[in-house]
Amino acid sequence: MTARPSPDPICVRVNDAARMIGVGRTKLYELIAAGEVETVKLGKSTRITTASLHDLIRRQRGSL
Repeated sequence: MTARPSPDPICVRVNDAARMIGVGRTKLYELIAAGEVETVKLGKSTRITTASLHDLIRRQRGSL
């Protein structure tokens, strides 16, 4: 039986999101407050959509 690769996550924890884009938690919360990064509340947990992280990086690359 062949192991299927696990699917890419559609949302991640704040610490993981910050690590993914190479910023600290404080900077990530600034980006969230500015509406640059989309969050989802799951119960008491805040998650960051990976799509919004990809969009942020695309926008930043376009502004160079």
